[in-house]
Amino acid sequence: MDTESAFEVVHAVLSAEPISVDQAIAAVESDTAGAVVSFSGVVRNHDGGKPVQRLSYSAHPTAHQVLADVVAQLVAEHSAAGTDEPGQPVRIWAAHRTGPLEIGEPALVCAVSAAHRGQAFAVCSELVDRIKEQVPIWKEQFFTDGTVEWVGAGE
Repeated sequence: MDTESAFEVVHAVLSAEPISVDQAIAAVESDTAGAVVSFSGVVRNHDGGKPVQRLSYSAHPTAHQVLADVVAQLVAEHSAAGTDEPGQPVRIWAAHRTGPLEIGEPALVCAVSAAHRGQAFAVCSELVDRIKEQVPIWKEQFFTDGTVEWVGAGE
């Protein structure tokens, strides 16, 4: 199997609409997948010891392309490493929310299916880390005491 068809990027977008881990899992499941690994990063009610009321995510205009590039680079590295199994595609789904989010809502959701769990875990973990490190998205946290903090801006 050529490396282009060894990985299938099912979805890699920024979304102003709600996202869910169930949606991601359903999109990557297949008869060839022996493992489906997912990640759902949800808005928590605290940060740094302060109670959080809600969040809002803002993205740089290039963030859509950066996300696509991050996923493409991950695919290229895993393809070059020969970590795919012929006839067993690795399927990838990733989305990050933008706009206002309430406590408990998913902000980042990723899912990866592969023939074996080791590869599914590795690709999903790397995917989450790279999105958080490289995609220009900033979080505005609104605390219950009325203060506001930006996370990611200027880092």
